Amino acid sequence: MPARHFYHNAVKAALIKDGWIITADPYIIKYENTKLFADLAAERTLAAERNGTKIIVKIKSFLGKSPINDFENALGQYILYRNLIKITEPQYQLYLAIKQSTYENFFS
Repeated sequence: MPARHFYHNAVKAALIKDGWIITADPYIIKYENTKLFADLAAERTLAAERNGTKIIVKIKSFLGKSPINDFENALGQYILYRNLIKITEPQYQLYLAIKQSTYENFFS
């Protein structure tokens, strides 16, 4: 099992504070003979929804020496996880969690 990202506990706490129930920490994606580890799975049931909402969160810290390398790594993992989740657990939606300043400085 891989090490937790620097912001793992902060993301988990924010999800809980927002009303999400953590259902897996980590969430294991199993496909054929492969196991991959996403960081969290969470669920929130709303009164108006019968089945609620289920998400998987991949956390990326972007603390490496090269933001481009960090981006390539995050994008590759996101695409791979998204494709496998569509096959194995289509009721889940995948999200990428990054620090606000990383989003503002790199993605905007």
